[in-house]
Amino acid sequence: MPETKTPARKVLVVEDDVFLRLIEVVLDLASSTERRAAYADYFAHDEPDFEGWCAGVRARAGHLAAAEVRLIETEEELRANLADTDAVVIESLALRDEDFAAAPHLKVVQKFGMGLRNIDTEAAAARGIKVRTLRRRANIACAEHAVGLMLAQAKMVTRLAGRISVEALAELGYHYQPFDRRHTPNSNWARIRGVRMLHEATLGIIGLGEIGREIAPHAAAFGMRVLYTQRRQLSAAEESALHVAYVPLDDLLAQSDWVIPQLPGGTGSRNLIGRAELARMKPGAFIVNVSRPDVIDRVALIEALRSGRLGGFALDPQYEAPGRSDDELLKFDNVILTPHIAAQPRFNALNDIEDLIAGLAKDMG
Repeated sequence: MPETKTPARKVLVVEDDVFLRLIEVVLDLASSTERRAAYADYFAHDEPDFEGWCAGVRARAGHLAAAEVRLIETEEELRANLADTDAVVIESLALRDEDFAAAPHLKVVQKFGMGLRNIDTEAAAARGIKVRTLRRRANIACAEHAVGLMLAQAKMVTRLAGRISVEALAELGYHYQPFDRRHTPNSNWARIRGVRMLHEATLGIIGLGEIGREIAPHAAAFGMRVLYTQRRQLSAAEESALHVAYVPLDDLLAQSDWVIPQLPGGTGSRNLIGRAELARMKPGAFIVNVSRPDVIDRVALIEALRSGRLGGFALDPQYEAPGRSDDELLKFDNVILTPHIAAQPRFNALNDIEDLIAGLAKDMG
């Protein structure tokens, strides 16, 4: 009988991101036991059968099952692995025309996200290389969380939840005095001051990246005016599609009722909002931060809250993880802190990776 050839293992070059490592865990049986155990523990509270999930994704991956996955960290490493790769998965690393020329077997490039500024899509198309994007569920979840925090602040939910009796409201300084019901309605019979609406308020987003672009349409749907600032202004078409308007940072701070800094970590964004920036904000404005805590100078933030100039603040994740029960921010009743849950549930990451692998398998034929 003729000898049956074993198909060559597919080669995937993958940027070494904390979630993209899951591709190695699922597809490459050579991935370490230690790493598999670490991810099983990470996902356990939402997916108790992590190995079963991996097996299910692998079964649907067809010819990609048991692929060789090479994790790389730099563009130099990326280029060094292009000669025999079948697919590339990247988030921030760049791929240009000369890179595609050095990758004769490359069939598909997967961007872990939607923005394609780091990929020369025209050069890829000219060589018949498919470029895929992924709308990440965690980014959508972060946008939902940001809007939820804004609503909670506007409606004073955390301050007033359960405070429905005269006695409970009196503990907060609201002393019941009935309206003359012969003539008036009875809404807000507790005479709560400071309840707000998102409608017709101005939101300023600092950094209109992937999460910022998820937040903007939600805010526009509430009837908010949405401003943004970043190093590169978007095209008029992009601004129109997202219902946003560009302004410099100082103008954004001065005009916004709500400010959302949506920036990556690193020295370039650390303490971007300090005393001077907080002083430029509208008195009574709010900040919601679901990116990196150190974008805001903590000392200056507490000063602004203590003075009453800042209307409120919401944060996820915290300056320390785990947080501390004696955190000074917990003393303010206009502050909402949540324990790094904005991107949850864990199935966001699991479903993203499952979709990513299925898409690669389909396009690689």
